[in-house]
Amino acid sequence: MQTKVENNKAWFLVMPVFLIVAFSAIIPLMTVVNYSVQDIFDPYTRYFVGTEWFKQVILDSRLHDALLRQFIYSFTILIIEVPLGICVALMMPTKGRGASLALILVAIPLLIPWNVVGTIWQIFGRADIGLFGAFMSYIGVEYNYASNPIDAWLTVVLMDVWHWTPLVALLCYSGLRAIPEVYYQAARIDQASRWAVFRYIQLPKLTNVLIIGVLLRFMDSFMIYTEPFVLTGGGPGSSTTFLSQSLVQQAIGQFDLGPAAAFSLVYFLIILLVCWVFYTTIMNMQKDK
Repeated sequence: MQTKVENNKAWFLVMPVFLIVAFSAIIPLMTVVNYSVQDIFDPYTRYFVGTEWFKQVILDSRLHDALLRQFIYSFTILIIEVPLGICVALMMPTKGRGASLALILVAIPLLIPWNVVGTIWQIFGRADIGLFGAFMSYIGVEYNYASNPIDAWLTVVLMDVWHWTPLVALLCYSGLRAIPEVYYQAARIDQASRWAVFRYIQLPKLTNVLIIGVLLRFMDSFMIYTEPFVLTGGGPGSSTTFLSQSLVQQAIGQFDLGPAAAFSLVYFLIILLVCWVFYTTIMNMQKDK
């Protein structure tokens, strides 16, 4: 009986990937873990403190407030962007030149850098030179995102909806285009209503795409930093200061590398935990069906 010869030379082809991942992710992560258990005074003076920084971070009221704001913001974004993205995808044409034009127009906000998005909305919301601010003043609404926390929240949410709803729309559009035409032909034969087609054909086929969209938008909104920082700087007060901004203030502003490292690890674990809960819950709902 001839023995099968295995050729392991293929592993050399993926070694560059492992090296890149090691240098770009694993080594920095291990560095952060190392910093999180030390009190660092300078590059040459540091003392081991164990879990002291983790205890400090977990008991920090500023972290609790920022975490609450982060959850409210992320869930608000999901509640708005997912249904809106589905609606936009359903209204987009599927054939002809209009389909290509619609894809280009919808994708434009995704091509704009994050800091530019913040600057755009910073100008857009001003009452003296911005269209949105001038419109609010014209209809008699007192609007000032720089001094009113509610207005700041409204502007940050609108900015994110404008910037990232196209991502959900494009994902849903790709899912809709993947549905075989025979499903729609059967629905026309049965004289199914538009709502019935959406409820029993389109929505079930979009489930996997929506799982990806929800996870991507949650992770991205939970790590948001540039746009609100450029727009409001975390203010008024700390009303739009999210976890990422609190982390940057601690690491760069105060140069507390030990507590900041512990903060970043807790931040990372929170994102992993919530994403796992999201994914598990959705998959269990699918099994029940």
